[in-house]
Amino acid sequence: MKRIAQAALLLLVLVLSASSAATAAEKQYRHDVLVVGAGIAGLSAVWELTQKDVDVAVIEMAAAYGGTGLTSEGALCIVGTPVQEQAGEPDDPQVAYRDFMTAGRDENGPGPDAAWVDYYVKSSRREIYDWLAGFGVHFEKKVILMPDNSVPRWHKVVGKGRGLLEPIYRECRKSGKAKFHFGVKAVSLIRDKDGRMTGVSARRIKDGAVVHYHAPVVILATGGFQSNLDMVRKYWPADLPLPDSMLIGGGLNATGSGHEMAEAAGARFANMHYQLNYPTGLKNPFDPSGRRGLNAYTDHSIWVNKTGKRFMSESRDTRKTFPQVARQPGGTYWAIFDDDARKVFHVSGWSKEAIEARLFNNPHSSEVVKSAPTIKALAAAADLPPETLDETVRRWNEMVAAGRDADFGRIGASRSSWAHPPKIEKPPYYAVRFVPLTRKSMGGVVIDLSCRVLNALGKPIPGLYAVGELTGLAGVNGKCTLEGTFLGASILTGRVAGRAALTELRQAQTDSPPSSSSEKAEKLPER
Repeated sequence: MKRIAQAALLLLVLVLSASSAATAAEKQYRHDVLVVGAGIAGLSAVWELTQKDVDVAVIEMAAAYGGTGLTSEGALCIVGTPVQEQAGEPDDPQVAYRDFMTAGRDENGPGPDAAWVDYYVKSSRREIYDWLAGFGVHFEKKVILMPDNSVPRWHKVVGKGRGLLEPIYRECRKSGKAKFHFGVKAVSLIRDKDGRMTGVSARRIKDGAVVHYHAPVVILATGGFQSNLDMVRKYWPADLPLPDSMLIGGGLNATGSGHEMAEAAGARFANMHYQLNYPTGLKNPFDPSGRRGLNAYTDHSIWVNKTGKRFMSESRDTRKTFPQVARQPGGTYWAIFDDDARKVFHVSGWSKEAIEARLFNNPHSSEVVKSAPTIKALAAAADLPPETLDETVRRWNEMVAAGRDADFGRIGASRSSWAHPPKIEKPPYYAVRFVPLTRKSMGGVVIDLSCRVLNALGKPIPGLYAVGELTGLAGVNGKCTLEGTFLGASILTGRVAGRAALTELRQAQTDSPPSSSSEKAEKLPER
């Protein structure tokens, strides 16, 4: 009996010790506003909040700021800028509005959100271009015409994604009012009995410690879900064939975690099937899983399927090209081009030097990049019919010389460079294998014009905001995006949410008596 009593006592001590350790691991911290996600949308909201005397905590799963935008081209769709004026391409919000609404139309669905489109085209110059220029962000002098735009609107930032994100992050840190907590994954929203947001429960990735951040206002900036293939397939557009294989091209943490938290809080969702996936997925030679891809292309290539034949007009209009690629045997094709075209080969977020070193001069890329001194030898290397590919290239060169693509109408079809290609005639020749690439979410959490999250009844959920790709970019794209609207709309919604959150916070502080200093919990040390 004595031994049993001793064992029971020991067990009780162990249980109490474990309970005490668990309690110690769970921390409680208090802030004025919580921003979940340190990508471009979250940072834009943070900047607005730091302009006032607000205590902001930023919870970021990754080890650093930036999200998907950091490795992007850093290009933005902006209306009515000095760059357009200087290039002799003046723009007009009414023209831009028509372009947005036409490009994103959906014969069987709602298409673009007219109110947000109207705000975007009228405000992008002030809210995006002027704002960034004020930080010292530099834009390239040439503005580029992209599909479905009446005039060039694609403004590239010098330094690409890093040149865009670094100045914003630097400005957010300048005041010292924003505390960034990296390596922390938000798990669930905390609400009171009336459904109002009171904070976020999170977990530190390095040690699994549970952290509860308390605040009356929460802004979700967690990105899309295109790195979650289960969600991609679940919401796959009914009018598109599902490819045999896909590479993951969304942000590393674009796994739908914010969608899960918002859903648990009663958020309404819309147009989750509005997905923008690319036909230009190149297997990343540096990804050990073999599942992630890069967005890559050259406008001076032709695309052939496994039979060695062209199957479509190789344009940048994803709405037209993606369905055709998805229907090809195995959901794959080869881009064929020559040595001159290699010099203008493009990989999103990579410099010319990186493309040469990591792709064309990298033995690990041999699976997807083939090269040979003749077209027939190239065909053999890519396991394509040599005679057929040779005939395909010969016919292409004849059509280029004639100035007319008699097969698919590509040549001269627009002002874009892909419609004015050169011949494929300078060896060595290249074949690069592409597959569909998951990329962008254009549907998501429904918000109002203040970025407040709406519930199933269309009513705002008190204290909860959402921005960026989590919201499907506020619906400005509808079914098909205009290039540059993802980064642009992320900035726009972030700034709107930041200002609206300030208004709600002030109202809450007016309605509630001030807390005593003893009620405020210890804050995490800044990482």
